[in-house]
Amino acid sequence: MELSWATLSRATSAIAPSLLPFPHPLFPPDNGMRVSITGATGFIGRRLVQKLLSDNHKVCVLTRSRAKAQLVFPVNNFPEIVIAEEAEWKQCIHSSNAVVNLAGLPISTRWSPEIKKEIKHSRINTTSKVVDLINNGSTDLRPSVLVSATAIGYYGTSETTVFDEKSPSGNDYLSEVCRDWEAKALEVDNGVRLVLIRIGVVLGKDGGALAKMIPLFMMFAGGPLGSGRQWFSWIHLDDLVNLIYEALRNPSYKGVINGTAPHPVKLSEMCEQLGRVVGRPSWLPVPEFALKAVLGEGASVVLEGQRVLPLKAQKLGFSYKYPYVKDALRAIMRES
Repeated sequence: MELSWATLSRATSAIAPSLLPFPHPLFPPDNGMRVSITGATGFIGRRLVQKLLSDNHKVCVLTRSRAKAQLVFPVNNFPEIVIAEEAEWKQCIHSSNAVVNLAGLPISTRWSPEIKKEIKHSRINTTSKVVDLINNGSTDLRPSVLVSATAIGYYGTSETTVFDEKSPSGNDYLSEVCRDWEAKALEVDNGVRLVLIRIGVVLGKDGGALAKMIPLFMMFAGGPLGSGRQWFSWIHLDDLVNLIYEALRNPSYKGVINGTAPHPVKLSEMCEQLGRVVGRPSWLPVPEFALKAVLGEGASVVLEGQRVLPLKAQKLGFSYKYPYVKDALRAIMRES
């Protein structure tokens, strides 16, 4: 058994509340947070783990495969991380004062009927397991906050409608996935603060949308994808991680929060800005057939869009490092 944090203080579920390895309820500044994370090995999760560790918080990676997780977080480089397989999730969650749920098969892939089922089931099943483990713990062992990912696909697509957190859900496949995903998270005990972050298109190095878009972009001389008229509601990876981090720490963050930048753009503008950054002309559109050849039905994520505004985050005073797409793209290319 490789659990640590002193073997989660000798099986938290069996000890008295007064002996828990951290004071409840919320994150005293001298102790830091203990955060259990699903999806920690993914594009967003890796950066979140780095952020938490850099600020001296403790992390438990909830995974189905310790071996795969250790490829991302080698023990020699990350000795402070606890890696827990499913049988050990309960111990980790009951030893944490916060849980972040990011698990789910990436949607920027070629969809088949089997993949569509997995996209949905990977999100709902993991969320259900996390919520059940939280709810089945005694009040003293429950984390204080659950930050659970969802997506702006909740709203459906439109070239004209402006969506915010109060907008109704759409009626396509991704809308259905997001509704069911959120409904499962909403089953968490009402004593646990729940934050649902509807994530937009995440821009960052070595993953997310740009990893799929740039090769096509370069092959077709940097033109827009499809018509270019579709809206592109994006967020820089660092801003999303900071938003999740703030949601963990700040009790004012609760309910649905759109995880998007305040200035969405038409995809044609995004491609024009990307062309300038990578030094390619932006004139020859990437045809729909090329995207569909790569992504199949999943091309709808790029070919159809929605204009989503993060009104809640702005009202809460969240500060964006990259509010404009040109600055986000420049920063990403500087990392390369």
